[in-house]
Amino acid sequence: MSDLRGYLEPIANWFSSLGTPEPIVHWGHPAMMGIVVFVMGSYVAYSGWRSRITLDGEIANKSRIEHRKLAPWMYLFITLGYTGGILSLVMQNQPIFESAHFWTGSLIIILLGINAFIALTGFGGDNKQTMRTIHAYLGSTVIILFVIHAIFGLNLGFSI
Repeated sequence: MSDLRGYLEPIANWFSSLGTPEPIVHWGHPAMMGIVVFVMGSYVAYSGWRSRITLDGEIANKSRIEHRKLAPWMYLFITLGYTGGILSLVMQNQPIFESAHFWTGSLIIILLGINAFIALTGFGGDNKQTMRTIHAYLGSTVIILFVIHAIFGLNLGFSI
C-alpha cells in the first residue's frame, strides 16, 4: 500500500506546480465534497425515497427518473472527490492510510459501487422488490456514513 504514495506523488507534484493557494489545497476538497454530498446526495436520497413512498404514481415516476439521472453523476463526483482528497493529503505531505476519514471514504465508494451494481442489474430477476429495498436501505446507510465521514474530515482538516 505504501506504493500508492509513489504513484500519486508525480500527480500531486504537477498540481502543486500550478501554484494553487494553500487554503484551497487544504479546504478545497471538503468544500466541494460538502456541496456534492449534502446538496446532491440528499436530493438523490430524497428522490429515491419519494419514488418509493408516495401514493401518487406521477410523482413516483418523476422522482424515479430524477433519481436515475442524478445518482450516476453523484457517484462520479464522489469518486473524483475521493481521488482529489487523497491527492490533497499527498500534496500536504500527510499519511494516507492513517485517518478514519480515508477509511470511511473508501467504505462509501465500495457501498455506492455495490448500490450502483444492484441498480445496473435491474434489481435482480425474481427478487426485484427485495433488491430495491436493499438498494434503498444501503443508500440511506451511505448517507448516514457521509455524516460520520464529514466529521472525521473536519477533525482531520483542523489537525493538519
